[in-house]
Amino acid sequence: MTGSAANSPVRKRADAARNEQALLDAAAAVFIESGVQAPVRDIAARAGVGMGTIYRHFPTRADLIVAVYRHQVEACANAGSALLASAESPYAAVQQWIGRFVDFLVTKHGLAAVMRSDDAGFAALHSYFLDRLVPVCDKLLRAAANRHQIRLDVGAFELMYAVGNLCAGGEGDARYDARHVVGLLLDGLHSRNVVRR
Repeated sequence: MTGSAANSPVRKRADAARNEQALLDAAAAVFIESGVQAPVRDIAARAGVGMGTIYRHFPTRADLIVAVYRHQVEACANAGSALLASAESPYAAVQQWIGRFVDFLVTKHGLAAVMRSDDAGFAALHSYFLDRLVPVCDKLLRAAANRHQIRLDVGAFELMYAVGNLCAGGEGDARYDARHVVGLLLDGLHSRNVVRR
């Protein structure tokens, strides 16, 4: 391979895309640990890059927060079909997907306060979140309902809203385990728990 081929625009784009994914994964992990106001140097260290690399991809903290949020939404959305194909049942796929959704909500630690700022980049995030994730949750619920594995009286938006509130309920209190409570909610949705009259 010649030097010019090795440095082709296609390879540079692929390298840049991989670097950006690594940065987003690192930023998400740091946000989980320290919140969205964590020092950029912590993200750079986690990703194994210099701070200049982060600023080339994301000139402002707001750019980085929005990118992490969208990255996490896309990962959660894309998991739906894969889980339906690989899980032992549609109900198990619902459980696993909601687990990923809870992970996403944890990643948003501190984002709510930031989103109340005047930054225009945050304005469309809520709609984007709903547009991408509600249809995925609905598909999973319908698949489970078609196999008579889940109650028929719960909608995707309603379930996601409830899970969101359960995740926010005990923020900062070590005695509260949101995952446990969300698990109880999902167990209650299983069709085996429907009282038949």
